[in-house]
Amino acid sequence: MHRAERLFQLTTLLRNRRTVLTAKQMSEHLRVSERTIYRDIQSLSLSGVPIEGEAGVGYRLSHRYQLPPLMFDREEVEALLLGARMVSSWGDTDMAIHANQAIQKILAVLPDHLRHSDETLPLLVPNMEEVQKYYTAHSQPLREAIRLHRCVVIDYVRADEEHSSRTIEPLGMIFWGKVWTLVAWCQLRNDYRTFRLDRIQTTILTDNSFATHDQKSLKHFLNLMKERCEQEPEKMETHSD
Repeated sequence: MHRAERLFQLTTLLRNRRTVLTAKQMSEHLRVSERTIYRDIQSLSLSGVPIEGEAGVGYRLSHRYQLPPLMFDREEVEALLLGARMVSSWGDTDMAIHANQAIQKILAVLPDHLRHSDETLPLLVPNMEEVQKYYTAHSQPLREAIRLHRCVVIDYVRADEEHSSRTIEPLGMIFWGKVWTLVAWCQLRNDYRTFRLDRIQTTILTDNSFATHDQKSLKHFLNLMKERCEQEPEKMETHSD
């Protein structure tokens, strides 16, 4: 990667974060040494880019700073189109609609030599509508509940065909290449539980809200799973219910 390109990526990386980024985080993202990051930060600052922060703490870009509109290269366009196709094929109906709208917006602003990339992209994602509906059942109301921090009552069928009804606090959803899994705080178990969307029979969005915190959030759940996997990978489980 040329230095000019790295400086541009570093500026974009800082621009997209609300909180500070450490030199270590930036070095891992750009695959360079921390010393290189410190030199790049100094170069950007000297050129007038308003970077706030200090070594050992972290850096961020001043909210007043604006970059000019960005343009994508061919590889970036292909990656965006492929990702949108995946969402369109394996997301719920609402996600598919917005993914297709995003594709049209991207294509509309591309230069002529890239505008027909969607027609010539040799990377396909099968669109099996009936299968999609089965595996994304209840996705839309659950995404809404996650966004609003609202409790949901679900009827669920476990792998052993045992039925249960419980109130959950939905925190996020994970896609495993075919199956969508809901990560939630189960009020019955008073702990994290995961639920396959295709095994949920009904969902009822309640008026009761919930709050997340350091010990109850999607990020905390993922960190716990990472720690368990590193300690005992052969016993890794996600408390599916």
